[in-house]
Amino acid sequence: MSGVKKRFIAGAVCPACSQMDTIRMFEEDGVPHRECVNCGYADTLDARGNSVPKELTTRVNAPKPVAAKVQRGQTVQFFPNPRLKKDS
Repeated sequence: MSGVKKRFIAGAVCPACSQMDTIRMFEEDGVPHRECVNCGYADTLDARGNSVPKELTTRVNAPKPVAAKVQRGQTVQFFPNPRLKKDS
């Protein structure tokens, strides 16, 4: 077991699904977190109790796309570009 004590907050309303009494709070390394047991919403709180926004995904911090792999023995067919006509 992780040893993290999670406690429900009476009267708390989930910001995502608007259900009451489904939010539980816990701390990891002194940082407060909350999560909804109904919809799975989770966030981190700052020292004043405000939600800390997650970093927006940009082209700089986004995971790099994985190139499709061609399996050995697989046939790949290329078609000429019809816009590039050779003059005879």
